[in-house]
Amino acid sequence: MATADEKLKRINELYHKSKSPEGLTPEERAEQQLLRKEFIANVRANVRSQLDQITIENEDGTLENLGEKYGGKRHTH
Repeated sequence: MATADEKLKRINELYHKSKSPEGLTPEERAEQQLLRKEFIANVRANVRSQLDQITIENEDGTLENLGEKYGGKRHTH
């Protein structure tokens, strides 16, 4: 399985090839779409994970985890 850096490098290669006179083959176009989908899903998961870790202190001194409040975070106790 390719690393995130390898996938990003491949996304960039396909982008540059798509702008060249030869363009992309149908297989490369499908690969580009799949890689982009995977990349976006990974970014979203990373951002969600970071947001789920945010805790704020309310005016009354209580702590509130925003991931639990807004993200539907699941606990595994």
